[in-house]
Amino acid sequence: MTNGRYAMLLISRYIRKMPANTSSHQFCVGVTRALRRHYWLRFPVERMQQHPEERLCASAIIFSRMRREIWLVGDCHCLINGIYHDNPKPYEQNLAEIRARKVRELLMQGMTQDELRKSLDPAREVIIPTMLEVMKNQNKTYAVIDGFPIPETKVSIILLDFQPWEIVLASDGYPKLGKTLEETESMLDKQRKNDPLNIGEFKATKAFIEGNNSFDDRSYIRFTV
Repeated sequence: MTNGRYAMLLISRYIRKMPANTSSHQFCVGVTRALRRHYWLRFPVERMQQHPEERLCASAIIFSRMRREIWLVGDCHCLINGIYHDNPKPYEQNLAEIRARKVRELLMQGMTQDELRKSLDPAREVIIPTMLEVMKNQNKTYAVIDGFPIPETKVSIILLDFQPWEIVLASDGYPKLGKTLEETESMLDKQRKNDPLNIGEFKATKAFIEGNNSFDDRSYIRFTV
C-alpha cells in the first residue's frame, strides 16, 4: 500500500468519527494527531521530520453541513453553482513546465510518445530531485495532511449562505470539472486522447501511463444543499 493510500484510509476513518460540529481548526488539529499516532507506532518521527517525502500524506476537501463551509486542505478543487475554486500546490505548475520542456526535447531527439508513457517517465525523472526539495515546504508554504501541524492560513475555506447550492468536490486527478461525473470523465478522456503526455494547454508533472485511463487518482462527488 502506498503512503498516500494509507493516509487516505486513516483520514477517512477520522472523518467518519468526528463530531458533526467540528470546525476547520479542530479538523486540522485532530486529523494531524490521528496520523501522528501512526508514526509513533510504525515510523521514527525524527526521520519523518527530516524526510517529508516518506510521510503519510494526502489532501482532503470537506463540506461541513452544520457550518455551511467547504475546506480545501491541499491540492483539490470544486465547483460551487458552476463557479470554479481550487487550492493548488505552489511550484506545481513550474515543475510541470520544466517536465513539458524536457518531454519536447526528448521527442526532438527521437524518443517516441509510447516510450515516454512507460512507467518510468524519463522526463518526470528530471524533476524528481526538485520535487523532493519542494516537499521540505510541506505544511510551511502549503498545506497537506501528513501528521505534522497544518498551517491553517494555507487552508482555503469557502463560506456558504442558506440559498440552494449545487456543489462538486474533486481531487486534482481531473484537469477540469464538469457539472456531472459523465462530463468530467469525458473531458479527462479527451485529454488522454489528445495530449497523453500532458504537455499542451494542460500541463502536469506526469503523463498518462500506457494502459491507464488517468494520470492520477481521482475522486468526484456532486450534491445539492
